[in-house]
Amino acid sequence: MGDTTFDPPAQVVATDATLALLDELQARHGPLMFHQSGGCCDGSAPMCFAQGDFLLGDGDVHLGDIGGAPFYISESQFAYWCHTQLIIDVVEGRGGMFSLEGPTGRRFLTRSRFYQDAEWDALRAAGKVPD
Repeated sequence: MGDTTFDPPAQVVATDATLALLDELQARHGPLMFHQSGGCCDGSAPMCFAQGDFLLGDGDVHLGDIGGAPFYISESQFAYWCHTQLIIDVVEGRGGMFSLEGPTGRRFLTRSRFYQDAEWDALRAAGKVPD
């Protein structure tokens, strides 16, 4: 049989609506970054900040970039979400009070899907998820 290995999938992706809102926010605020909130004030929303306005911790995990913005998640949240690809979307409604999209009448929302077995195996082989 042939080689059945796959490139690992992106761990975070964005919808077209997200990319459009990111373009709008980048025009207004410059380079951006995301941090997947772990609860507290804004629930578990993906929070958007101007780069440098959010201090990352030693345990924060860089999942990838969306629309040129790096996307981070805390180590404890990553342990919970690591079996899923995060899909960052936009919906109508009030955004997080600390997130830059708040005044736009739209908010970022995290959706997810479980990895297929081959995708999980590729992520494990690449060292991107725990064994």
